[in-house]
Amino acid sequence: MHDVIVVGGGPAGASAAFHLARAGISVLVLERARFPRDKACAECLSPQASRILHTMGALDALTRAGSALRGMTVRSPEGVVARGDYAAVQGFSAFRDTGLGIRRDVLDATLLDRAGAAGARVEHDWRVMDVALDARGRVAGVVALDRAGARRRFPARLVVGADGLRSIVARRLGLARTGRWPARLALVAHYREVGDVGEHVEMHVERDGFVGIADIGGGVTTVAAVFPARRSREIAADRAAFLARWLADKSQLRGRFAGAESLHLPRATGPFASHARRAWAPGALLVGDAADFYDPFTGEGIYAALRGGELAAEAVRAMFGGGSRDDDALREYDRARTAEFRGKWRVEQLVAAGVAVPGVVNRAVRSMARRKPLADLLAGVTGDFVPADRVLRLSYLSQLFLSPSLVPRRLPWQ
Repeated sequence: MHDVIVVGGGPAGASAAFHLARAGISVLVLERARFPRDKACAECLSPQASRILHTMGALDALTRAGSALRGMTVRSPEGVVARGDYAAVQGFSAFRDTGLGIRRDVLDATLLDRAGAAGARVEHDWRVMDVALDARGRVAGVVALDRAGARRRFPARLVVGADGLRSIVARRLGLARTGRWPARLALVAHYREVGDVGEHVEMHVERDGFVGIADIGGGVTTVAAVFPARRSREIAADRAAFLARWLADKSQLRGRFAGAESLHLPRATGPFASHARRAWAPGALLVGDAADFYDPFTGEGIYAALRGGELAAEAVRAMFGGGSRDDDALREYDRARTAEFRGKWRVEQLVAAGVAVPGVVNRAVRSMARRKPLADLLAGVTGDFVPADRVLRLSYLSQLFLSPSLVPRRLPWQ
């Protein structure tokens, strides 16, 4: 019997397992795939994520394998471009001045290796099918199948659901909640020889979707395109042809992809509207995408997964250390998560609403292009080192969306 079973070996599960094992807690990670494995993801980490990568002893290796990202550019449907830099935000600083573009197969394998090195036991090829309950109705382990289909029960004092957007742990505990908006899905692909890829994440917002483009090291560019879910049948008919047509239809991208080599069939993921009712149940807690899924445009899902693993470990240490009753510690974890991410959830919701309305995006990008500090501040929020409330204030929003003649020329923090 282990103290904790972590279901899922992605960034959230690896972070939780690493921090728990380092604290001397017995941890078993059950992962259904065998690493390294590919994952549909925009593959961009915020500057503040580097702090946790450093703590886990993974930052140097991942920096060598990936590519530094210095900020983001946003292109509006009308063709205006604004650039925000991580290093340019006045009064705020991150763990370092750059984000990181890195392939998920490299990232996930590295982080799970670090969890194992910290003392976690990692088992691949186990598909968790259900949670196991004790006589009181508390979670007391999981039931899983091996590759041959043999069924086994794994007991534990606590189960951490880190099993992603379609979390079996969240569903079995009645915590999963799928919304109807925004109804979007994504195609993610890798290319070589894309023209003019720089050191900034690019976001191209169009009237029929948006696409993120970034260098992820080794001469590879990641392309993550997001579309309304109503186009799912059209996409499913031929993912590669659909994405190629869509990119070729955009005048600013057509030439850049004309000589590019697609490295694999685009991977599909979504729909994205998912958020757990709460992130705990008696004997279990949720981390990463199992708890909530960030809108793909804002792209902070990996940081939220890593940071959520840290918060989960803090709660479990309090629970096992006798400092609080079991359920009190789990409730405190849920409160800590909400306090940590509430502002980002609101930014996510605001952006999700905005990108669906071309006129709103056009006005906001024009404002950021005219006043670069507005773009830098938004980049800092998406980079996880500027408090989210800085872009939720009326003074900031008015400068994004009102006529320049109606707002002061200087920003409140200048």
